[in-house]
Amino acid sequence: MKADQIIKNVKVYTSDRDRPLASALAVKDGKFVYVGDEAGLSAYEGPVTDLGGGFIMPGIIDSHVHVTWPIGFEYATIDGFIDGCGRQDALDIMSKVIAEKPGLERYRFIMEKKSLNGEELTKEDLDAICPDSELQIQETEGHSIWVNSRLLARHGITEDTPAPVPGLSYYEKKDGRLTGYIIECSAEIPIILDTSINLTDEQIDAALNRWITFSLDVGVNAVFDAGIPGYAAFHERVYTRLRELDRQGKLPIYVDGCYVIAAPSQAKKGLEELKRFRREFNTEHLKVHTMKIFMDGTNKIHTAAMLEPYTDTQEVGASTAFNKDELAALLKQLNEEDLDLHLHTVGDAASRAVLDAVELVRNELGDRFHIRVTCAHLEVQADADLDRFAKLGVYANFTPAWHSGNGTGDALKPLIPLLGERRATHMYRCKTLWDSGALVTWSSDNTIFMDFSPWNPYLGMEIGMTRWTTEKTNASELTRTFKPFPPEDEKMSIDEMLTGYTINGAIQLGIEDKKGSITVGKDADFLVFDRDLLTAEHEGFSFNAPKAVFFCGKKMK
Repeated sequence: MKADQIIKNVKVYTSDRDRPLASALAVKDGKFVYVGDEAGLSAYEGPVTDLGGGFIMPGIIDSHVHVTWPIGFEYATIDGFIDGCGRQDALDIMSKVIAEKPGLERYRFIMEKKSLNGEELTKEDLDAICPDSELQIQETEGHSIWVNSRLLARHGITEDTPAPVPGLSYYEKKDGRLTGYIIECSAEIPIILDTSINLTDEQIDAALNRWITFSLDVGVNAVFDAGIPGYAAFHERVYTRLRELDRQGKLPIYVDGCYVIAAPSQAKKGLEELKRFRREFNTEHLKVHTMKIFMDGTNKIHTAAMLEPYTDTQEVGASTAFNKDELAALLKQLNEEDLDLHLHTVGDAASRAVLDAVELVRNELGDRFHIRVTCAHLEVQADADLDRFAKLGVYANFTPAWHSGNGTGDALKPLIPLLGERRATHMYRCKTLWDSGALVTWSSDNTIFMDFSPWNPYLGMEIGMTRWTTEKTNASELTRTFKPFPPEDEKMSIDEMLTGYTINGAIQLGIEDKKGSITVGKDADFLVFDRDLLTAEHEGFSFNAPKAVFFCGKKMK
């Protein structure tokens, strides 16, 4: 048989359970036509590449990224970062910047909530230092924001404005009056990204091309885009540009998209919109078949939904966006329409609601229930739920770059007062889920295009294997941690990291018949390395990068 490309003298990690390793392959018309030993190449003719003992693996699949959301952030200039010690310190820092940059329509800052040292910051405080312009302060994780009165007025937010997701995403009030603090994505994202809809096609394409270039550099060939809460119009705007890029042959990455809803009241419309997205965004490398729900928030600002109270506040955090019965009703509708479900689940109450809902529907529908359900993040898990993922067929998506504690220095120091010692020392239990038989996938989950270093899949692989960042890690000094983050027995092997980033990711996206492994008949997405990743040192693994990247048989790098 005539082949377009023949490669020999190479170690091929296939991610194919039936043939995990090979030493040669052949490609024709963008597909693998041969995978095996060199003796089998005698049946093929065509250009031959001798890699001299190099290493090949399938293209990487990042199973939870944000493609549309970061573009709005990229064009929203940040005027300053607040690293203060209390309310007055924060106000002084902002006042100085405003004085140095007079006359702006809006001032934008970023701040860790802990910088307030437990003090409150109100719209009256912000009005006093910025009466004539809009002022916003975004919390670093992007899950809350402080704003002044002018910005509330721009968006028509008053004491009578209903919460987008009661108990989870809302406009904070004290004594019935708005404080200017807005909690969780459905309420705050429409404010943070409000000017993004005015971006030109050229600006959106330029941002997308920066992301595409980075993805090709590191060998990411497919992603699940986890969407934007509260701003469907801009989300659709970016998908329109992705569709156009694909039609022009300029999207060398498979993008599996979604439509985001926030509450049961949005389910009916959301289902119709998702079906419309499936019809309209359906090109070779862009597909949409997944509903996305932010079931809860984050631990840092106490909006993750917890089964037991936070240690410091003695409150259980936020409510879940859906209860188990509401979610079960939605699951049955999605199942009927052949649509999948992906959920943000940080706290154990959020993932339990999902597991309970799936159990309800499986008990009712039996083998007729067939859709893919994925829980993402899974920072805190109840012991009783750890074996339910495998039993119920719910996929577990982790962001392994967080598995050093997602902090600096002694990563446990801020977590123990928040979660208590038991929970703080039993987070991110990916190995336990893996060993239970659950399907586990990996992701980068980031919302900033300006700095792609946290998106690096090899950083995720390193921290997934070591659970800390050392002087050998390809990360800034500010991310160094003193020791491995517990539990140390949750460390993954390199084989498990590669599997989770390849075939498992393809299964989550529903594309395992085309991608995810080096198997005859599948798309020829593969990466070429000088070194054997299976035997590479775990510390410092984050410095790896492919020397060549192929997408559907075409060399992209």
